[in-house]
Amino acid sequence: MATVVGVISDTHGLVRPEALRALQGCSHILHAGDVGRPEVLASLAQLAPVTAVRGNNDKGAWAEALPHTEALEVESTFIYLLHDIADLDLDPVAATFSVVVSGHSHRPRAEVRGGVLYLNPGSAGPRRFTLPVAVARIMVSGASVVHELIELAV
Repeated sequence: MATVVGVISDTHGLVRPEALRALQGCSHILHAGDVGRPEVLASLAQLAPVTAVRGNNDKGAWAEALPHTEALEVESTFIYLLHDIADLDLDPVAATFSVVVSGHSHRPRAEVRGGVLYLNPGSAGPRRFTLPVAVARIMVSGASVVHELIELAV
């Protein structure tokens, strides 16, 4: 049985019901920054435990409590979480990370390089230009990682 981790980013203060439905049943939720307001994290926490990082638009005392990066282990898989992939300050392979999750660009994207999954769920907040509104899921089973990008019908 795989552990399902929900991935969301760039909500910019908006919690869409479609995003909450897509993340239902996840055992953990990762928010890759630009949360917008603390109520977003509270809403997500009603579904599952949340690990979040601060984005470049997260301001104020509540946001200062969020780290810029976070590392976590799901089963035997190590995941590195940050907002902007351009700020990646380590070699994921050398640091034994199997997944790097980022946001910032608002573009959903998944790419495996050097055995590492680089996953950006896109933006689940206000639509930007013609980009899709999306979230993602990571299914972890031991050392096996499968991802799914989910475009929301909004």
